[in-house]
Amino acid sequence: MSRAHPRPRTSFVTSAASPKDFPPPSLPELAVVGRSNVGKSSLINALVGQDGLARTSRTPGRTQLINWFEVSAQPPFHLVDLPGFGYAKVPTGMKDSWKPLIEAYLSERKTLAGVLLLIDIRRGPEEEELDFVPWLAQRDVPIVVALTKSDKLVKSKRMVEITRARQALNLTRAPFAVSTLSSDGIDEVWRALIKILVPAK
Repeated sequence: MSRAHPRPRTSFVTSAASPKDFPPPSLPELAVVGRSNVGKSSLINALVGQDGLARTSRTPGRTQLINWFEVSAQPPFHLVDLPGFGYAKVPTGMKDSWKPLIEAYLSERKTLAGVLLLIDIRRGPEEEELDFVPWLAQRDVPIVVALTKSDKLVKSKRMVEITRARQALNLTRAPFAVSTLSSDGIDEVWRALIKILVPAK
């Protein structure tokens, strides 16, 4: 089992239920996007090394707000947790209300520096992800893709799914296989995110 390196202190900033509640643009922002049962909150907690920062729930789709967290790294940035999509056992009307909220953030937020897209390694990319990645590419938004729950598959199967996801999403680099239980891939994802904020010269 690998252990993630210590992370800078991270603190909750604010939540927003509509674009008018978004905080004023300040620090660069990295948005975390994924299906409602992909393990998003657990991965955020693992990335920043703080259990309980992002709320986890046994009920998919519980996160109904956009949540901002300030990470005191160099450079400092905001990690932005977007509501999960798909599979959530919530009313259709509620799902429909989330979609414009997510789209408003991703298409209009001036401080958006990049996106971390999470996909369950056992499911692979589906329709939403296949549409979402080209949509980001058209807007020149950098993307890091992480395949979550990799501990559920044997290593040989993991490699097959990594290759399949890279081809399906037409990625220039392979997605990361990650597990919050074993910490596999967490450091690699963290470094990839920091590279978005501090690109190589």
